[in-house]
Amino acid sequence: MMKYIFTFLLIIGIGIAGWLLNLYNEIRGDLDKVVNYNPPKTTQFFDRDGKLIANIFKKEHRLYVKYEDIPARVVEALVAIEDTHFFEHHGINPDAISRAMIKNIKAMKYVEGASTLTQQLIKSIVLTREKKLIRKIKEALLAVRLETILTKEQILERYLNQVYFGHSYYGIRTAAQGYFRKDLFELNLKEIAILVGLPKAPSFYDPTRNLKFTLTRANQVISRMHTLGWINDEEYKDSINYIPKVYNDTLTKNKAPYIVDYAIKILHKDIKDIRSGGYKINLTIDLDAQKIAREALKYGYDRIIQRDEKLQKNPKNNVDHDGNEVEEGYFVNSLNGALISIENNTGKILAMVGGVDYKESSFNRVVQSRRQPGSSAKPFFYQTALDLGYSPASQLIDIGRTYNYEIDGEEKKWQPKNYGGKFKGIITLRESLVKSRNLATINLVTDVGIDEMYKGLENFGITGMPKDLSITLGSFSISPFDFSKAYSSFSNDGIQVTPYMINSITNSKGETINFEPEVKYVDSPEQIYLMKSILEDVVLKGTGRRAKVKGIELAGKTGTTNNNTDAWFCGFSPTIQTIVWFGKDDNTAMRRSEGGGTTAAPSFSYFYKKYLEIHPEIQREFQMPDNVKSSYVNGHKEYYTQTSPLPKTQMPVTNEAPNGEIIEF
Repeated sequence: MMKYIFTFLLIIGIGIAGWLLNLYNEIRGDLDKVVNYNPPKTTQFFDRDGKLIANIFKKEHRLYVKYEDIPARVVEALVAIEDTHFFEHHGINPDAISRAMIKNIKAMKYVEGASTLTQQLIKSIVLTREKKLIRKIKEALLAVRLETILTKEQILERYLNQVYFGHSYYGIRTAAQGYFRKDLFELNLKEIAILVGLPKAPSFYDPTRNLKFTLTRANQVISRMHTLGWINDEEYKDSINYIPKVYNDTLTKNKAPYIVDYAIKILHKDIKDIRSGGYKINLTIDLDAQKIAREALKYGYDRIIQRDEKLQKNPKNNVDHDGNEVEEGYFVNSLNGALISIENNTGKILAMVGGVDYKESSFNRVVQSRRQPGSSAKPFFYQTALDLGYSPASQLIDIGRTYNYEIDGEEKKWQPKNYGGKFKGIITLRESLVKSRNLATINLVTDVGIDEMYKGLENFGITGMPKDLSITLGSFSISPFDFSKAYSSFSNDGIQVTPYMINSITNSKGETINFEPEVKYVDSPEQIYLMKSILEDVVLKGTGRRAKVKGIELAGKTGTTNNNTDAWFCGFSPTIQTIVWFGKDDNTAMRRSEGGGTTAAPSFSYFYKKYLEIHPEIQREFQMPDNVKSSYVNGHKEYYTQTSPLPKTQMPVTNEAPNGEIIEF
């Protein structure tokens, strides 16, 4: 009889073994996902000082951490509450399975599992969470096999990076930074206990929602560690009643959305897995400067709104530029702005704000919008004239001209005017640009020749313009980003730099790519200094007086287009250049009171005033190149170079200053 029973059991055993072998063969391929573990990882953006700007991810927010960077206390707490014999078993725990089976049989339902950490890892990556016997068998088979392939440390590394910790946090490093704003090595015992207790029921124990239950679960972890003798009485007492501060942050923590959007756009061309590859991207951005830039743009915007509200009180002011009555808010509907600030000598973008409120509009006006620059384009024409032999003291004619032209056989006239409509007759080139005289500029361009001026603009990288006199008044379109590049020729002493935002990229393997400035020689430092001195006068006593900031030398140019559609201020300090633009997205006119000097210059001034408060160490004064000389012309100090000598016949030139001091030429 025993023989038959033994034979029967043997057959049953062989059958079960065969079934298990067949089952294993069906699922063993799933182990590849665990062995060659490569989960989607969050890419992080940092500013120039290493401050986090934003996290970006596709579906799972995960900050990967290697085992060697996981504190031992984290491993101890996890093993204590989840799998005390983890370092002793071979994938499954027979004792735990027996206890769980007895409880389940008594309850006549599934009430307790006996999964080891290895089994939990497999369930998380390759199997479903359904409570069925077949799933548990698969889990056990794969766990036993996995322990022959990976070390315990490798299993723990995968587990702690894979499991869900609530609040859309995947992986323990993500949870630590999300809930506590700390890295793993900064956590105390209670915070560690909270984290390792979360995977059991991550949504229920989410500390941002159910802190009371979270703390109860954490105390279970601490008590278990104390029972096992893994922490002493003092550690137990200190931790059991401690309540940590928990943060309910957004997942992205995006502090500069215009910046991040632009960075993703330029990187996505070459990095297809930008949202899941776990890159560390160091940007040129200064988060402090970015904050000031947002404030500066909002400051200018609010002033426009306030002026409009004040003017609306008088019905006479509520007419458009053609005298037609308009509705309330006509001049400020769709009003917006943009600001970009860069380092003069590198082109590194310190701040870029593409609009007054990202939540209202994510359209980045710095890079996506092309607007007419108006008079802010004049320095490029004047620099071209200087390089052709004119000097700041050269005389220009500020009188009106009528230009006749023909379109489709119809004769037309163009009669440009100065702002305010007055003529000055003969003025110097310096005064013409400082006061932004349209007629003197047009006469200068006419005298030099439109072809020469066109070449000059192309030398500065400004292309795609109409080849006629309308370009003199900035009738072409350009983005603030491209205009910033062109203006860097002035701020960087003749070496043009392309604005850029990416300092370096480090992939998940630790390999780093660094980025360098892109430069182009445009003009000599001495020739550029002549223009710089004129633009400094624009701020001191010209159309850009509202851009002044006490304690630092600034240079720049205002720009206002026809019907006050666009308002610009483009300027720089000895080390930083900033372009500010205001206008309406629908390209309709603002009020006549809104121009470059009134509208954009105050935002420029606000930016430098606040930046100077946090960076008092920055260079305050412009440096004059050795090849630039100075003299007094009609009692006014003037600069000149060998290329741009002072006029000999137009004005009396002397080396005697107004106070009688003799100056060397």
